[in-house]
Amino acid sequence: MKKRLEPKVFQLTKDQIEKLSKGYYSDKYFVRTKEILKKDRHHPDVLMQVFQRKEAVLCGIDEAIAVMKVALGDDWKKLKVQALYDGDRIKPWETVMTIQGDYTLFSHLETIYLGILARRTKVATNVKKIVDASNGKTVLFFPARFDHWTTQTGDGYAAKISGALGPSTDANCEWWGGKGLGTIPHGLIAAYNGDTAQAALKFDEFVDEKVNRIVLVDFHNDCIKTSVEVVDAFKNVVMSKMKEEVSPDYYIGEGKGKVWGVRFDTSGILRDQSVTPIGEQSLGVCPELCWKARNVFDSYGWNDLKIIVSGGFDEERIKKFEKLGVPYDAIGVGSSLFKGNYDFTADIVLNGGHPCAKVGRHFNPNSKLEDVE
Repeated sequence: MKKRLEPKVFQLTKDQIEKLSKGYYSDKYFVRTKEILKKDRHHPDVLMQVFQRKEAVLCGIDEAIAVMKVALGDDWKKLKVQALYDGDRIKPWETVMTIQGDYTLFSHLETIYLGILARRTKVATNVKKIVDASNGKTVLFFPARFDHWTTQTGDGYAAKISGALGPSTDANCEWWGGKGLGTIPHGLIAAYNGDTAQAALKFDEFVDEKVNRIVLVDFHNDCIKTSVEVVDAFKNVVMSKMKEEVSPDYYIGEGKGKVWGVRFDTSGILRDQSVTPIGEQSLGVCPELCWKARNVFDSYGWNDLKIIVSGGFDEERIKKFEKLGVPYDAIGVGSSLFKGNYDFTADIVLNGGHPCAKVGRHFNPNSKLEDVE
């Protein structure tokens, strides 16, 4: 049996738990439903069924269960809950969770668990599309700036579930104890008067040696020239100590004193200086830029220097790069990971063990569901 994340992982505060229990975050009609049933001393034994309507990668199940556990306290033990697992691929209309028991106990939490599932599944599904499209290349999860900061932790977990390896913030990694991965940003380069090589050397001097040095090289809209300047700067540092010519292994690779990769992030309204002007297809981080860069790097013997691409990439654009055989090693993806909707629905389908669903809905058992402790 797979293991689920424990409630303590989600670090819910006492105040949040109290508000969840009282329905503070819930649609008012669910809170009033609970109030009416309790005042009427009516305790229907129902089976609630949860599903959504698209092919998707499920995520948020462990979080939804954890929230119900802490919000219900001892009443949780009175329910029978069955569910799939985070990371499961699901079909349209497939039942992902059922909750069975006294409806007065959990009626007010529907808004909460549906919202959790919708958000996390959207991110997990979008990330999985990118991961699949990139054919095994590293996917860097860089969307933190495109949404409210409070969403970062759960979004980072959803991305990890689907195979993204490089979340950009520590908050993205909180639920599994990781650290954010970042590149040398434009801001640091600007702070050193636009000298990308100097900024990269300062980054190398002061940042943890375990962090791979990835340098943004589009500050002057001349990615290949700037890349060469950066790598040469690192090479010169090594040669100044060894007083002789050295192989690229000394200044290209993982960790301190080496350049792991260069990142192309050219705006979609600009054309890099090395690229042939042939219409919109030559704007931004285009295939020609990557091909030319790879050829130049390899001519210097820098075969291990990684090319990271970013800036407006989505599933279709990545598929195009893959179809053309564009040389790149990793991809940073941002706002496209928040596109679309994966809305979940919860319906009572059984009441007292008998069918009781709105027209168009029915009990849809799923043999893949497993009991939740």
